[in-house]
Amino acid sequence: MDEVDLRQLRCLVAIVDEGTFTDAAIALGVSQAAVSRTLAGLERALGVRLLRRTSREVTPTATGLRVVERARRVLADVAGLVQEAGSGHTRLRIGYAWSAVGRHTVAFQRRWHAAHPGIDLHLIRVNAAFAGLGEGACDLAVVRRPLEDRRFDSAIVGLERRLCALAADDPLARRRSVRLADIGGRILLVDRRTGTTTPELWPPDVRPVVEEIRDVEDWLTEIAAGRGIGVTAESTANQYPRPGIVYRPVRDAEPVAVRLAWWRDDPHPAQQAVLELLSELYRSG
Repeated sequence: MDEVDLRQLRCLVAIVDEGTFTDAAIALGVSQAAVSRTLAGLERALGVRLLRRTSREVTPTATGLRVVERARRVLADVAGLVQEAGSGHTRLRIGYAWSAVGRHTVAFQRRWHAAHPGIDLHLIRVNAAFAGLGEGACDLAVVRRPLEDRRFDSAIVGLERRLCALAADDPLARRRSVRLADIGGRILLVDRRTGTTTPELWPPDVRPVVEEIRDVEDWLTEIAAGRGIGVTAESTANQYPRPGIVYRPVRDAEPVAVRLAWWRDDPHPAQQAVLELLSELYRSG
């Protein structure tokens, strides 16, 4: 595979698009002999015949059609990579673990697209401690726990109430709100990687029994079945309304801080604009 390069892929695509070796040579700005040599080198490297050549036309083989399709994707990906690396403004990926920015999510997306039409915004759910930031899956991340990793900086954009998620037939579901003491001693379902709730939220003598889950879908399924309860940020209720589950405010629990996080030594150029817009949405909301 080290013998296959982008020049060869461009040559193959040009031949197919232009229809002849002569026209491909003109499009690429090289000689017809160079086109023939480049294609021959690609066919040797792959060990297959890619084109059928007659006196009238050039047509791809069945294998050639598949290779051309993949070559187009590779060339498009490389072009996008070059453009993004050069400008830093063509795409913005924001990771989150469970619930993006809750009820502000749609407003954030729409206002961003209206204000920054040249920067494509993508929200990506990554159930990891840094919501995909550490893995390179995103450029910025929305997190709801303090970041102790010094590779990252973060700023609080807003606060969210803590809610208790209960099965709809749970006796506490009939209340308009609950206290921490009401749910102490119950089975508390938590995601230790990304969750905002720990037993330390309760006094030592009334702490719940903790059972670990791995994803929001598992969390919702277990709660709906009555196998435990959850305590979560308000955004989860906005993002995941489910039949069989009710959310009630925990009136004596401190709110959850919502943070925007970024790489300390390489912040995305749009980081400040995102920070300002999210802060404005939480203030006005």
